Amino acid sequence: MSELKNDRFLRALMRQPVDVTPVWMMRQAGRYLPEYREARTRAGDFMGLCTNPEMACEVTLQPLERFPLDAAILFSDILTIPDAMGLGLYFEAGEGPRFRKRIDTAADIEALNVPDPEQDLGYVMNAVRTIRRELNGRVPLIGFSGSPWTLATYMVEGGSSKDFRKTKAMLYDQPEAMHLLLDKLADSVISYLNGQIMAGAQAVQIFDTWGGNLSADAYQKFSLAYMRKIVSGLIRENDGRKVPVILFTKNGGLWLESIADTGADALGLDWTMDMGVARSRVGSKVALQGNMDPTVLYAKPEAIRAEVARILASYGKGNGHVFNLGHGITPEVDPAHAGAFIEAVHELSAIYHDPSAIG
Repeated sequence: MSELKNDRFLRALMRQPVDVTPVWMMRQAGRYLPEYREARTRAGDFMGLCTNPEMACEVTLQPLERFPLDAAILFSDILTIPDAMGLGLYFEAGEGPRFRKRIDTAADIEALNVPDPEQDLGYVMNAVRTIRRELNGRVPLIGFSGSPWTLATYMVEGGSSKDFRKTKAMLYDQPEAMHLLLDKLADSVISYLNGQIMAGAQAVQIFDTWGGNLSADAYQKFSLAYMRKIVSGLIRENDGRKVPVILFTKNGGLWLESIADTGADALGLDWTMDMGVARSRVGSKVALQGNMDPTVLYAKPEAIRAEVARILASYGKGNGHVFNLGHGITPEVDPAHAGAFIEAVHELSAIYHDPSAIG
């Protein structure tokens, strides 16, 4: 593999010195870019993009052609695992993801197989290999998966949900069945992320998008316990380098200490948590990633710059901060505003780092 020319993202995740705070954006390859929309039209649909390694590579690299980002993230979807389990993923225009089959009973769960990453999800592994080759050491590549709880909500509901009524009913009515589903999903995520790492992903993130919708007790038992299992099952060193693991629970600020105790290297924060408060709570145990409200990008560049400055000051001097949005960039954002955001992070963060400490 080629030498990494810019490793500040990986260094920050390991709480090592950097020259400026590294930055990337969740959903950075996406609908706010006209070139992405053009590629999606060529592919026919969203899954056409995901399942074509060359096109997945193309859209992964698109934001890096525009912006000096410090990492690339694999272009894929969190629902590839349940799709490979045979649920039949498709996307309704304006409705989001849907499954042709959904999980309703313990028998449905028993019938699920743990997908083989190369056999059942080979298009993702081929995309990772293609992206690594085309990046040629420019920046690190992030692989990712949804968390077991988040994947389970889509599988039981049959798609997106506002209140998760079917999933939560199963959790409370049939906890043994829910634990069986989550255990199978944890095994699947371990296999899937390890496959991505072996194919060339240099860091991995687990997206626990819906963990924050659980009660405190249910979060510990039905979401965090399975992410802890995943972290303990992952390959943590490959190609002569540590492979950092990032956990991101949206609306998970109440449980930072518990998340930091999983063995993950970094925690992703949404915008409801103050960065300085989070740092004081977890200390030097983990790095922190985040956490600007994505809708700030609708404001003028000077307002974006002011919010970047505020978050950098809140974190303060020292290592262990990866700048990101508190969730994904939204489709209507002007790409020039995303550029102003990235430029502001690099320009304004230098004063918080000691260049003499690098090397």
